[in-house]
Amino acid sequence: MDYAYYGWNHGKVLAAANEYEGIKTPQDLYDALSDIWCEATCAPRLRGQWSRENRTLGQCSVTAFLAQDIFGGKVYGILLPEGNYHCYNVVDGCVFDLTSEQFGEKTLNYENNPEQFRENHFAKEEKRQRYLYLKDALRRRNG
Repeated sequence: MDYAYYGWNHGKVLAAANEYEGIKTPQDLYDALSDIWCEATCAPRLRGQWSRENRTLGQCSVTAFLAQDIFGGKVYGILLPEGNYHCYNVVDGCVFDLTSEQFGEKTLNYENNPEQFRENHFAKEEKRQRYLYLKDALRRRNG
């Protein structure tokens, strides 16, 4: 498979936990989530624009925190013009953003962004529920 998400070729990141059978690299997680991302896991404000062709739209924080569960590292956020943060992962100096494709050709700056914490993001119950939905769907698929 050809990958287009940011960081797909930025070094070798391996799963720190073996909770999900067959998920050893971010590419494995991307492949699995490509079948799972859906309107229900999309941020509510973007659901009207979500489609199978743009499946990563509105999936960043729930995906980044799930990736953190699997690979460790930290989650960072790029402040977007509308005031929201676009989340991505950094593991042992390797940066990857499984949901960057939603921005098309737009270039994002992955340097000097603030760390993001699940406690803040999951203070919104709907976001916590979307994360749990994604995690459960991945467990059913690769548990």
